[in-house]
Amino acid sequence: MFDTQYFWFETFSKNLENVDDIEKEEGIEDTAVIFLHVEMEDENRKNKVVKAAVKNFKWYLNKVDKNRIVLHSFAHLSSSISSPEFAEEIISEIKEKLQNKGIEVHTTPFGYFSQFSIHVRGESLAKVFKEV
Repeated sequence: MFDTQYFWFETFSKNLENVDDIEKEEGIEDTAVIFLHVEMEDENRKNKVVKAAVKNFKWYLNKVDKNRIVLHSFAHLSSSISSPEFAEEIISEIKEKLQNKGIEVHTTPFGYFSQFSIHVRGESLAKVFKEV
């Protein structure tokens, strides 16, 4: 999780064949950016994962005094990845629950590699890792 002054991204290339063609570029100021990864083990504990993620993201937003968040799927650095369909479902549920709590939620396109620029603040809480 990152407390950022600015996050900009642009779709670069598809990494899943069955996703829609999307060309998207967006810049978001003063936001928390979450690089999130859904693991194979999470498929057996979906409700717990969603609940814990929402709780942790809300905690972080409160700590950094933000009401805006970007969810970025970042699965390619792990050896334990869930199915793409399950990961997309989890991210969608997390997004919906956060929006229902009045939080502005942005997502990078699922199934794409994106290029991005990020300006992370310097405080120690500006960079936090949580495992749920």
